[in-house]
Amino acid sequence: MVTPSAPAAPSASTLAFVESPVQLLNVLEWAYARPGAQPQLDGVPRQRGLRAGGADLPGPAPRPAGAASSLRIVVLPPTDPMSRGQLRRVAALARDEGHEVRWQEARGSRFAPLKALAALARDVRAARTVVVGDPFSRYVQLLLTLVRAEELVVVDDGTATMEFMAQTARGERLVRWHRVGGGGLPGRIRELAYAPVSATARRRFTPAGRPGHRVEVFSSMPVTAHGGMTLRVNDFAWTRARFGPPRLTRGTDLVGTSLVETGVVDPDRYLDAVRALTLEHGATRYFAHRRESPEKLRALSRATGLEIVRPDLPLELIARRGPVGRTIVSFPSTVVHTLPYALTGTGVTVAVCDVDPAWLTGSASPRARSFLAGVTDTARDVRRLPAQAAPTA
Repeated sequence: MVTPSAPAAPSASTLAFVESPVQLLNVLEWAYARPGAQPQLDGVPRQRGLRAGGADLPGPAPRPAGAASSLRIVVLPPTDPMSRGQLRRVAALARDEGHEVRWQEARGSRFAPLKALAALARDVRAARTVVVGDPFSRYVQLLLTLVRAEELVVVDDGTATMEFMAQTARGERLVRWHRVGGGGLPGRIRELAYAPVSATARRRFTPAGRPGHRVEVFSSMPVTAHGGMTLRVNDFAWTRARFGPPRLTRGTDLVGTSLVETGVVDPDRYLDAVRALTLEHGATRYFAHRRESPEKLRALSRATGLEIVRPDLPLELIARRGPVGRTIVSFPSTVVHTLPYALTGTGVTVAVCDVDPAWLTGSASPRARSFLAGVTDTARDVRRLPAQAAPTA
């Protein structure tokens, strides 16, 4: 059970804000890895393989009892039921680890964001370390205007970390890679009104020239530190220590993506690609992304015969817990970087299928093609698959 919004309690020295199940999982990984002596890095190293004999590499020693008491995790849930369900389940795991979890509604009504901001202001100002999972989130950026902490930590929100690091290195404003400008004059007015908040967030994320302020990025992505940031690798040590190794099936599992839902990939081209992958690799299961629509999933099931699985936890935990196919095939997405870490030493092969530029919609952002290619090209310890054409009759 998740702790709901409650009367004021003593402020935690470390405060984490998460808006998705993956962000919450990565906060747990950060908290688990923090006491260890992992070095600060200038770049993410190659993912580790097997020791002689096939034994999995060990993670850090278990956290001593009571060591997590200074971490308070604030969940700012989205409105969709799938995300909320996964968040509640990961939050239960966080409570099992001894962390305090607070559920704070910040969406769903006109005044919900302001009410949440008022409820959190005291804790935000008191925290000495603040952990965030989505630097592109306008709500997180608004919270950062209240932050007085000396240390700011950014954990992965999937491949968005790659774009975050690239944009801050270039001194650009923070814009999601798949976002396309729109909204006409009202949208431009909102952007101008929000510009001071966004500018403050960018300064908070770049500590160079600001003595006494530290920014750490805790990531599984192939990124490089810059501007006074420090970087630590997230090798999913907590996941490996708590779950698995999984039982392997003989089949192939496909991993779904929300590229259709974000308007990047044409639905028909995506269906053709999934059908072709199913036939070529003998896939039997399709692990749906939490944002995939029921209508799309029903169409996929009818066209391919795949068993559609709606995971109740992030895929890194589902795969590590098992059972899982000996081969996992994905389009360019977060899991082509995270699963090789989570499944180190298990014998599972992770494969990534390229996205053909012809699949992109006319409304896809100009950045989409190069970003997706970069996600694929920088994946380590995966098998590359060519873009799939529609199967012939």
